[in-house]
Formats: sequence, structure tokens, C-alpha cells
Amino acid sequence: MARFKNRWILVEFIPINKSTTQGNPGGGTAELGKPSNSGSLTLDGKKIWNSLRQSVASNFGDTGWGKVGLSLTVKYFSPMTNLCIIRVARDQHNIAWAALTLLSSIDGMAYIPNVIHVSGTIKHAQLAAIAHNRIVVARYRALSKMPVQTLVQNDGLETYLETSEKEINAMQD
Repeated sequence: MARFKNRWILVEFIPINKSTTQGNPGGGTAELGKPSNSGSLTLDGKKIWNSLRQSVASNFGDTGWGKVGLSLTVKYFSPMTNLCIIRVARDQHNIAWAALTLLSSIDGMAYIPNVIHVSGTIKHAQLAAIAHNRIVVARYRALSKMPVQTLVQNDGLETYLETSEKEINAMQD
């Protein structure tokens, strides 16, 4: 019996703060990539899956959704870093990737989907997700402008890195 061959897409959803883009004629890049402060507009795996389904259906029609729909699943999502791992069948991963690229908003909030890594195995997707989490946490620490010793003791990001690494490694195909 042949096994199912999948592709694992690691994507980061970068929030766009509309208040900075409206007031700044040069664009709102000052708030780009910062963690979102709005508690009511938090993402989860179900919202991402629904938006991705809508994007596939609107850009590729029912035929596109018929090809992608059975294999498309959101396997992991981190609300702190907006990092997501999506599993899709190998033959249809281009449709899912294109639908991700064409996605502009999720549940009314504007996001830029940044595809970080596409892998054929779950292990390489996990390793890329852990490495990217470390980069994002380092970026958050740099934005906070606190002394390094104070950050390591008080920010809780080390515990987040440990728990997210355990969650990512616990994923199975």
C-alpha cells in the first residue's frame, strides 16, 4: 500500500496595523511584525483554515477546493508568534501556497502571509519552526530595549520557547 505524500508549509502571519498605515503616507512599517495588542482579533487554526478555504475557492473555484480540501489541515498555530504549520497533499501544495500568497485578511484583520519554509517531511518543518520561533523571540527582545539580564529573568520568553518546542515536536503526521 502506498503512503500519502504531504508537503508541510510553514507560514508566519504578519499583522498590519491599519491606524499606522492611514496616518502615515509612507506606509505603516513601524508596526509591521510587532505582536498584536488587540485581544478580540486573535487568530486560531480554525480561522486560518476557513480563510484559506475561502481563498482557494475564490481564486481556484470549486475544482481547486476539491483538489486541496481533503488534505488541507492546520497542524500547529502559535498565537504569540503567529506561526502556522499547514499540511497539504504533495500534488496540490502549489494551489495551497498560491492561496496563502493571495490571502490578505483573516476574519476582517489584515495580515501578510510570509511563507518561511516548505518541506516534504514533518521533521524538517518542525526544525524550521523552532529556528524561526527563536528568531522572532530575539526580535521581540530587541524591540523591548531592556537590558539583557533583565529580559532573561523577567520576560517569560524562555518558557515560551521551551513550551513551543515541546508542542512542535509533539506533532505527528
